[in-house]
Amino acid sequence: MTNVLSDAPASSLRQRMIEDMNMRRFARKTQFDYVRHVARFATYLGRPPDTATVEDLRQFQVEQREAGLGIPTFNSIVSALRFFFTHTIDRPDLSRRLHTVKNPRALPVVLSRDEVAQLLGATNCLKHKAALSVAYGAGLRAAEVTMLKVRDVDSKRMLLRVERGKGGRYRNALLPADL
Repeated sequence: MTNVLSDAPASSLRQRMIEDMNMRRFARKTQFDYVRHVARFATYLGRPPDTATVEDLRQFQVEQREAGLGIPTFNSIVSALRFFFTHTIDRPDLSRRLHTVKNPRALPVVLSRDEVAQLLGATNCLKHKAALSVAYGAGLRAAEVTMLKVRDVDSKRMLLRVERGKGGRYRNALLPADL
């Protein structure tokens, strides 16, 4: 991944956007994507993105949808442009003209008891069995499981304290009774 964030020379707009994202503690990957998406818009315009009009935004969105971009990518571009127009150049009027596309979500696959037993039986290592059990039973992400400490388990209330999960957030997850 080329480093869009530190390419020299950085335009003052790009630098300001990066500073705005840093103040809001955006993840490095999010910053990279947002800068890339705004650069994509600037390339489309053929001029600095702060000179965009409502019609420019509309045409850009139409072209991106017709290009066959996936819904998550399209919505990521919209989020990046919203951030740029709202926070970096203080043009919320343009930001309101950007529209996301609904992404139909499929229900997650629920494993049967036999499938869970087969998954847990695939390893003999107690540590791995515990990690898989907690991940599946409490619905944790792999990174959240690796960050767990003994102090995060509240066995009286049957809760797990998940610190610095996705987006750096804290949350509680129910600890299954059979764990």
